[in-house]
Amino acid sequence: MNNLGEIIRNEREKKGWLLRHVGSELDVDQALISKFERGERCPTKEQVVKLAKLYRINENDLMTAWLADKISLEVQDEKMALRAVKLFEEKLKA
Repeated sequence: MNNLGEIIRNEREKKGWLLRHVGSELDVDQALISKFERGERCPTKEQVVKLAKLYRINENDLMTAWLADKISLEVQDEKMALRAVKLFEEKLKA
C-alpha cells in the first residue's frame, strides 16, 4: 500500500489541482500540503477526514495509511521496531 503522502499527491494530480487549491479547501498553507505529500509532516486526524472528503476516496483506507505512517515515524529508527509492532498487533487482537 502507498503511504499517505503518495495517495494524496496522486489524487491531487489526477484532478489537476494545485497545492494552493487543496490548501484553500483545508484552510492551511499550501506549503503544509506539500509537506504532507512528501511525508515531512503528518496531518491531523481531522485533516485526513477532510482530505478523504475532498478527494472522494474511502476515509477508512486513508485513515489506515495515516495510522501506518504515524506508527512508522515513531518506531522506524528503533532496533526492536518489528518485534514491538508484532507485539502491538497481538495486543490489538486480544
